Amino acid sequence: MAVELNKELINSRIKIIYDSWTRAGKNDDYSAIADDEPVRKGTAFQTWLLGYEFPSTFILFQKDKIYILCSATKARILEQLQKHRTIVPVEIFTLAKSKEPPTDAIPRFLSVFTSCQRIGSLTKETYAGKLIDEWNNALAASNSKPEVVDIAPSISTFMSVKDDEELKATRSAANLTVTLLTHYVAVKLETILDRETKISHDQLATQIEARLGSGEGENAKGPDMKVWGKGRGINDVDWLSTEFCYSPIIQSRSSAEGYDLKPTAESSPEDMSHKGVFLVSLGMRYKGYCANLGRTFIVDPDKEQESIYNVLLNLQTEVLQKMKDGALAKDLYQHALSYVKKHKPDLEKNFVKNIGFGMGMEFRDSTYILSPKNSRQLKANMVFCLSLEHKRYALQLNDTVKVGQDKGICITEAVKSTKDTLFYLTREESEEETVARKPPTRPNGNASPMKNKTAGGKVLRNKTRNAAHDEAQSTSAKIAEHQKELHQQLQEQGLAMYSEEGDGTNGKEGKSWKKFHSYKGEAGLPKEVEGLRIFVDRKAQTVILPVHGFAVPFHINTIKNVSKNDEGDFTYLRVNFQTPGQLAGKKEDTPFEDPDATFVRSITYRSTDGHRFDILSKQITDLKKEVNKREQQKKELADVIEQDVLVEIKGRRPHRLPEVFVRPAPDGKRLPGEVEVHQNGLRYQSPLGTQKIDILFGNVKHVFFQPCEHELLVILHIHLKAPIMIGKKKTYDVQFYREASDVQFDETGNRKRKYRYGDEDEIEMEQQERKRRQLLNKEFKAFSERVTEAAVNSTGEPMDPDIPFRELSFEGVPFRTNVRLQPTTECLVHLSDPPFLVVTLADIEIASLERVQFGLKQFDLVFVFKDFAKAPLHINSIPTAQLDDVKNWLDSVDIPIAERPINLNWGPIMKMINDNPYGFFRDGGWTFLGGGDDSEQEEESETESEFEVEAEQISSETGSEDNGSDFDGSNASDDEGSGSTLMMKATAPDLTLNPKGEDWDELERKAAKSDKKRTEVGRGGKGDDSDDSDRPKKKAPAKSKSKPAANGKGKR
Repeated sequence: MAVELNKELINSRIKIIYDSWTRAGKNDDYSAIADDEPVRKGTAFQTWLLGYEFPSTFILFQKDKIYILCSATKARILEQLQKHRTIVPVEIFTLAKSKEPPTDAIPRFLSVFTSCQRIGSLTKETYAGKLIDEWNNALAASNSKPEVVDIAPSISTFMSVKDDEELKATRSAANLTVTLLTHYVAVKLETILDRETKISHDQLATQIEARLGSGEGENAKGPDMKVWGKGRGINDVDWLSTEFCYSPIIQSRSSAEGYDLKPTAESSPEDMSHKGVFLVSLGMRYKGYCANLGRTFIVDPDKEQESIYNVLLNLQTEVLQKMKDGALAKDLYQHALSYVKKHKPDLEKNFVKNIGFGMGMEFRDSTYILSPKNSRQLKANMVFCLSLEHKRYALQLNDTVKVGQDKGICITEAVKSTKDTLFYLTREESEEETVARKPPTRPNGNASPMKNKTAGGKVLRNKTRNAAHDEAQSTSAKIAEHQKELHQQLQEQGLAMYSEEGDGTNGKEGKSWKKFHSYKGEAGLPKEVEGLRIFVDRKAQTVILPVHGFAVPFHINTIKNVSKNDEGDFTYLRVNFQTPGQLAGKKEDTPFEDPDATFVRSITYRSTDGHRFDILSKQITDLKKEVNKREQQKKELADVIEQDVLVEIKGRRPHRLPEVFVRPAPDGKRLPGEVEVHQNGLRYQSPLGTQKIDILFGNVKHVFFQPCEHELLVILHIHLKAPIMIGKKKTYDVQFYREASDVQFDETGNRKRKYRYGDEDEIEMEQQERKRRQLLNKEFKAFSERVTEAAVNSTGEPMDPDIPFRELSFEGVPFRTNVRLQPTTECLVHLSDPPFLVVTLADIEIASLERVQFGLKQFDLVFVFKDFAKAPLHINSIPTAQLDDVKNWLDSVDIPIAERPINLNWGPIMKMINDNPYGFFRDGGWTFLGGGDDSEQEEESETESEFEVEAEQISSETGSEDNGSDFDGSNASDDEGSGSTLMMKATAPDLTLNPKGEDWDELERKAAKSDKKRTEVGRGGKGDDSDDSDRPKKKAPAKSKSKPAANGKGKR
């Protein structure tokens, strides 16, 4: 393939070189400065200028001409510049090939070189090779030699300001780096720390590097799209132009050589520590342009470390405000130093010697180091690595920054805040939160968390209720605040993801017009058409109809249906065709090549032979059903993959799990087989050796181990990325299980029974059952760990057996039956019975809680996936008592939640979203569900506060009344026990409310005592008020004039 140079781009950059050369002065940025750090600019300069690297090539720039000395092959490529009108002409001196006699190219180029008095060159770079040796010999033999000066700083200056194409490549490199950190490195590191996984620094660095692909030849693996697919702005990345600037650097306090904050540091082979400071540095290069970031993760930081890290965060914000067009490098450093002196004087002695460096084609451009001695000026669209570090505590905060007109813009903004980088594992106040996250504990939303609080041996009922109410309010407020953040992030991600697409295809092809060819020509028509009669050709899937004396074939896919009617002596056969504008059925959106063309909607034939029309109608209908069934089967099997060959382990016996059954079961008799772990996958083999199932690790998405506690089975479950065929069944899930109860165990009794009486034998059997279950769990768990270990060694991807959390489980109906759904670390699963359910939490866009109404005993849960082409998953009939548990769990795994009182019709909603996802997010996205909007809660809180004010007013009025005032039949009582205000109106003569707020037991006791006293005195008699002053008084008869009672109440 011929190399095509971008002549216009090369011409524009030649102009930059000559403009910079012309304007250069002694005090300008293009004058040389002394720097003892070696740099490599030759390759970067050639790539920047020509788009490619040209080894063994000399380029000499003069004011009026450019001279190039190169081989014949490179000369043919560079001749494109001679044909193109560049700013200055280009002359090429071509060297002779190896077997040809030498040309005068070197002497001619030397004569031009020596004619100059002063030559600028990259003096700090040394090269080797045949051409270099010949050049050095020729230059040494020359009588005149020009003065040679270093122009590396000048090259850095005109390469430092990036154009639009360069900025686009830099942003892509930054997006790649951010994606890798956010969706792999941070998650992986958190998993390692949480599970205390034993892994060395260089092993983790190798796994990170493998996300970009690994291996060669047939074993080559491409980029891990499971990670890269989650990133922004990398949809059209050219992976061949993507590479690491350096091997990822992972450091912890167990590193043998300690912490090294330089970019030249390496990951050590020692195992990682699980506490202390962790340094992560990543650098990606895309199309030659670099991006870099460095982060610090701290487990159990002390107050000093936390304080210093916050200072670094604030310092970065301050420096970014100063990184604008026209700023001087030394001024930036002085501003950073003065900020440290003001806010953290102790850091001054440990402050770094520079706070960053320029970036571009070169990873580190020493010309633009942000140091106190560098007086170079920053210009808009320059790119820097802003590096803020603290050597004493080994803290770093490195980001790639673009210089703007008013301030610097950080283009690697990710995983930076303290909540993302500081982990607390031992603090008492954070212990509950840590346990709730890994694994989360089941929140009890239906019981008081202070149930056991006592004082003097008595339960404090009022405090218990208030505490429960306050805690529920606090939890609800935290969830509401977190959900508001999640919905905001969801909206921003949607706008960013679909801003440039807008058509909703997501890289997938929509429905397209299909052409069907029945016959290649007239010669292919069957001979039965000569009679000009209707004929059904099953082989060609065509119906041939006579139209105006011609036999016209119609493919069966063009026919919608056929109908037959009898009218008198004639039978009518009507053939209806697929046409645009039909509003019935799923064919509404069927595409057509030209919808505006004229279509034949139907053709009707009449005949007296009704029997023949019956046969034709049945043949056409059967052919239509057969073709539809075939297309449906083909569509169902479209995503089934054909796996590679399993590589068996040689030299030793593979790890085996014997006596297990498999689901879905292969054809034949149900017998237990064994599972073997091989080099690149698993193999299940039946005892007779006639059936086997191979599962390759490259197709494994999740591995689950479900113990037999509270279950009848112990399970090892494999969930696949792409379905495979087992027999005639397509499946995403393969399960290996063993029954927990031993059917061969004799439970009818043995010799010991006649010597034992009572429950001793049953106790022993229960103990044996528990022991059997423990052994089963241990065996299956050990085998699942061997499986994941082999998978990691084979694929390089992190994988651990996922165990369901039964304490977080809830019941629901995902299919047709009510089952127990159990969350895991990464999924929501049901594994006990087929059909299995495995929902990856990372694939969920939003969760919609429907039918959430007061009075309903059940609600529904709908998961909408990030792949909008996938139908939402409905889990129905979840008990309302578990609503709070489900909400807490969903919030803990960062899934946005929305609540609705009714069910939604998701079919039309998803169709609308798929038609225009950008328009959907532009118009508010998922806000129509009401998620993250606390306006209703605010209205409810306002209403409640108004009610409380009214209650206080009523109680104050009641308390200020004169004790001798008459009772008017209505009163308000403040129920202190429940903390709520109850307003009632007495409708019976003897119905009043006790103002003291006794509980119901006390009121019942007093009522019983009152009834007993009435019985003793007699109906209509008077009781002694002094015995029970709190008893409600009866209304006196109208004729009697009773005295005021002892408690001060008037007439009743």
